[in-house]
Amino acid sequence: MVKSDEVLYGAAMSDLSRILDNYDAVWPSIDRLLDELTEDDWSVQSLCPDWTVKGVLAHLAAVERGLTGWLPSSADDPLPFGAIAAYLEQARAWTGAELAADYRRLIAARRAEISALTDADFARPSPTPVGPATYGRFMDIRAFDFWVHERDMRLPLGRPAASETGLAAERSIEEVVMSMGYIAGKKIGLPDGKSMAIHLTGPVVRDVFVRVEGRAQVVAELDAPDVTVSADSTTFVMLACGRIDPEAEVAAGRISWTGDGEIGARAVRNLSFTM
Repeated sequence: MVKSDEVLYGAAMSDLSRILDNYDAVWPSIDRLLDELTEDDWSVQSLCPDWTVKGVLAHLAAVERGLTGWLPSSADDPLPFGAIAAYLEQARAWTGAELAADYRRLIAARRAEISALTDADFARPSPTPVGPATYGRFMDIRAFDFWVHERDMRLPLGRPAASETGLAAERSIEEVVMSMGYIAGKKIGLPDGKSMAIHLTGPVVRDVFVRVEGRAQVVAELDAPDVTVSADSTTFVMLACGRIDPEAEVAAGRISWTGDGEIGARAVRNLSFTM
């Protein structure tokens, strides 16, 4: 009998120190990338169809600008993103270097602001991109966004990230795992009575199990999954985020399956979900 790894985050979703640790992994890694960018690099197409590398950074900066100085009073508050369009319009007129400077200013302000908050602040009811939750849950999602958007920039540039392992990478995988019931049931169409294992081979090593009994859900263990999908952890997350072509990843051998061939082939091509 094989067992799934322990779910690391459900009971402590608004833990301030953990979220700061996540940010302290992804923010410096992006900062190092900015130091490496040439003038031509800013106009390279990112993995987001509508954005260049510069566009991805402008998006990250614009959202953090909206979050600066904001704390929710209830889960019914509107998301504080009314000024994003104006910031993006301003950013279009900047050079890459000017945008990088403003992004760094905003991140420094956000780092100081978050550090001054309390666990009670992180437990505040809050709107989030996935529905009503807490401010801490919102900040977890933001750390995940940064982790993915960094790869949106780095992968087309051929500059691998240094943060493929560690807490931020594990947290990003957990964000996908929390949606695996939906992915398996609605996107893949795993039939009732069937089960699936996801084996992540590294840099983050993890096993995730899904079984359908009326509905698809993540389970702690499986005796004999009908299909096992194997992939490196970064490929898994980027496929789940719809950033890379599954056909190319299958052809390159970065994702594969054993067991039920029909379900496996369908699974690796339908991992993408939208938050």
